[in-house]
Parts: sequence; structure tokens; C-alpha cells
Amino acid sequence: MSIWLTVVGIGDDGWHGLSREARRALLNARAIHGGERHLALLPARMATRRVPWPQPFSIDAVLAERSQDARICVLASGDPMYFGVGATLAREVAADEMCVIPAPSSLSLAAARLHWALQDAACVSLVGRPVASLLAHTFRGARLLVLSADGATPGAVASLLTVHGFGASRMTVFEHLGGVNERRIDERADDWREPLVAALSLVAIECRPHAHAGHAGLPLTPGLPDDAYRHDGQLTKRDVRAVTLAHLAPQPGELLWDVGAGCGSIGIEWMRAHGACRAIAIEANESRQRLIEYNRDALGVPSLRLVKSEAPSTLEDLPAPDVVFIGGGVTAPGLLDACWSCLRQGGRLIANAVTVQSEMALVQWREAYGGELTRIGIAHAEPLGTFDTWRQALPITLLHASKT
Repeated sequence: MSIWLTVVGIGDDGWHGLSREARRALLNARAIHGGERHLALLPARMATRRVPWPQPFSIDAVLAERSQDARICVLASGDPMYFGVGATLAREVAADEMCVIPAPSSLSLAAARLHWALQDAACVSLVGRPVASLLAHTFRGARLLVLSADGATPGAVASLLTVHGFGASRMTVFEHLGGVNERRIDERADDWREPLVAALSLVAIECRPHAHAGHAGLPLTPGLPDDAYRHDGQLTKRDVRAVTLAHLAPQPGELLWDVGAGCGSIGIEWMRAHGACRAIAIEANESRQRLIEYNRDALGVPSLRLVKSEAPSTLEDLPAPDVVFIGGGVTAPGLLDACWSCLRQGGRLIANAVTVQSEMALVQWREAYGGELTRIGIAHAEPLGTFDTWRQALPITLLHASKT
């Protein structure tokens, strides 16, 4: 089948900003699908059938028009392949049936206005995402280009930065980039005075911590300081956590089950390893569930999924994991076997044990299924009178098994 679908990127400058190729595609189209704002940018004289996106959003109406001579167009903001509908359509339409004609994205326009090297800025979308996800990108000296969800987004971003010690950050908000109503607002995060801006806006941030701040953003390496978390004592300690994450070995796109998640530290640091890492924290204790909810937001991974359950019940109802971590409860009847059964082929199971009984459970399970055992011993220097001595933490036995 030949090309029947053309996705056209359009800026706030509308019809006049389109290339000759884009205009030709729209003029020849039998139907044009898009948001009402985008459709309104077309000349009134165009008699082509216009189809606004349904609510809730769906591309089904576009796919229903598929035919040899359909000549269908879709309008999208800027570059349709960057957080746009073009990528959604590309998952359903063959490459030889669809053409994409991009316009300059708001990110490109903002970088041009600021004289920023686009490749050196982190580009983050808050459309349909919690504002707390911005914290995963907030470090001293970082430059961020943030796509707003609505007119209240810049104010929410300013509050978030201020609360987390980055109130000195310089914020630039661009409204209607590339259009006749383009406007620029420059203020510090802790002095932000615009509760509401245009819904079509982008926030550029130069991250600067407060002068008195004792940090410049949390490190990217595993093993965050223990005091980065709210917890009730059920926390995999920093050094053990770093070793455990090394065995978990996060890869982009993989799904982790953090079974008996405690305060959520393992799942959180798994997701901080890469933006595409996914995790489900499985925790039955109500108060610890609240700790996980707080920690995942405070540490920039609000999309960490929380399942309120006592494992191994309900495990079979969850998406199959690539990796499973069991930080406690390995002596629970059937838990290890249930996790192993749900684990996808080629996946990894990591379990930690601190008691003699839980260590024995790992040893016996290893005899049946294989794997490697590692003993982790950590000691910290602590005062003893006028001197210091080594205080040995409880040793940890770690099981690492791969399902081949």
C-alpha cells in the first residue's frame, strides 16, 4: 500500500509557517484530524473535512480511514515525533504508509532564543506526568527545557524547585513560541509571581541551588544517603543498597518487582538509573505505603507503581517482571517459588537475607535452582571512649539467580 497518511507539524505561527510540502499535503487531503486548536490555525476557506480528536484521546478514527487512496492528514504540534502523536501513529501504521513533515519544535525555538546548545539541555515533558518527575533531572548547573501541562505548570515548577533547595534557579517561560503572541517571562524560582500563564508554554530552567544549600542535587550513582529517605527502620542501608543495585543491573525498559518494598529505596534507585526503567513496589504495611509515596515523589520517580499486597498473593495478576528483588520475607511459604515462576525467561532474581533462617531458605533454594551467593560485611568507625573502633553491621547474604 502507498502512503495514505501524512502527519504535519504546525507551530503557533499556523498556516504561514508551514513549508510548501506541508501546505500541499493539507490542501490535497480528504480529511484532517487534529486538536481543535491546531485545526483552527487552518485557513477558513479550506473546505476539507476537519475531525477534532475525541475525548478521551484516541487515534481509532484515523486508523478507520485507512485505504489505498485515503489521503488523510494529522496536525500535531511542532515535531510530531517528539512527545507527539506521530510516534503514537508510527506504532500502528507501517513506515511505507505514513509520511511525517515536522515543523521546528518548541524545544528548538526555546534553545534558539536562549542561545543554548540543545544537546546539552535535558528535555522533560510534564504533559500527563507529575511535576515531581522533574526532580530526577535537577542538579547544579543543569539546563532543563520543560513542556508545560497547562498554565499552572510554571508556578508548580517554581514551588518544587524552591522546596528542594533550588530556589535560586533562573526560570524563563515562553508563551506561544513562534507565534505573534510570543511572550517571555524571566524570574527566579523563589521569586516567581505568575500564578497562571498561557496554557501553551515552555519552561527553561538553569538549575542553581540556594547559597546555603548543603547539596547540589542527589548523585546519579546507586546508594543514596540513608537520610534521603523517610523510613521506619525498614531500609536497605546505603552500602548494601549499592551492592544490591549492582546485582540488579538496571537496563532501560526493564520492569522490577520490589517485593516487600519497605520505604521503596530499591525500586526508587532502580528507576533513577534510567528514565525508561519501570518498577512495582509491593508492600502490605499501610504506614510504609505512605513512606513509599512520599519518597518516590521527593526523589523524582512519581511513576513508581505501588501495589498494596501481601506477597505472594496477587503476584500473578501483575505484569511479568524482568527482575525481582526480595529484601525481606524470603521465609514466607511459597514466596521464592512464586517470584521465580512469574519471572520472565532470561530474567534475574536477587534476594537478601539477614537472619539464619532466611539465609538457610536461600541456600536450600539455590540447591534446587542454582545461582550465586555473596556475603556482604560492612563495618563503620564509631567512638569508643577517646578512640574509635569498628562496629560491624549485621552481615547480609545475597542470592543472585538468572532464569535461563
